[in-house]
Amino acid sequence: MQFDPPLIEGKLIKRYKRFLADVISPEGEQITIHCPNTGSMRACLSEGAPCWYSLSDSKTRKYPHTWELATTPDGFLAGINTHRANALVEELLRAGRVRELAGYSELKREVKYGEEKSRIDFLLTQPGRPDCYVEVKNVTLHEGDGLGQFPDAVSTRGAKHLRELAAMVAAGQRAVLLFCVQHTGVTRVAPADAIDPEYGRLLREVVAAGVEVLAWRARMSAAEVVLDTPLPVVLD
Repeated sequence: MQFDPPLIEGKLIKRYKRFLADVISPEGEQITIHCPNTGSMRACLSEGAPCWYSLSDSKTRKYPHTWELATTPDGFLAGINTHRANALVEELLRAGRVRELAGYSELKREVKYGEEKSRIDFLLTQPGRPDCYVEVKNVTLHEGDGLGQFPDAVSTRGAKHLRELAAMVAAGQRAVLLFCVQHTGVTRVAPADAIDPEYGRLLREVVAAGVEVLAWRARMSAAEVVLDTPLPVVLD
């Protein structure tokens, strides 16, 4: 994913009210920008550190700037715009770079499915093969030593998605949970058992039932964000 024009570098003052952040612009002006992340952003915030944001050409937005990248307290980059995750994964899938998900001729987005009235991020289909349901989760929580974890807060919605994926496997289809890791310091991914033990328990249960789990890490800069490195998922 290319940023055209490249992202603007500022300095983070603080995040507040979940959807807002104050930054210092390159001109030294304090501005308020939109924060497109409803999560806790735990371990992503370092006040006074460099951050990067985009500028919308929409004339109707109250806050035309959108926060995209943060510098974490341990000096890595984190992509905090959760709306980018699906687009990044779509690029990856359409390029045919995920060996485990190759061989499907059609990709559909946001398809309604399941008894709990969910929408799957991607539905991959190919005549003669079971349909493949792909759910994407954005990972920015880094607990040190390369360990990335999900979720960063208790996620009842995430648990619902796991149940829906398991139901698809039980119905004879494929189901894949794909962690989109937007954190340059993460080298492996695991469930955040200390934050949401129920999610961790359920994740292990659905994997044992046949749900597949993958993780890919992004390379990030002011010019582009690209998923380029597969990572192991640790459930032991």
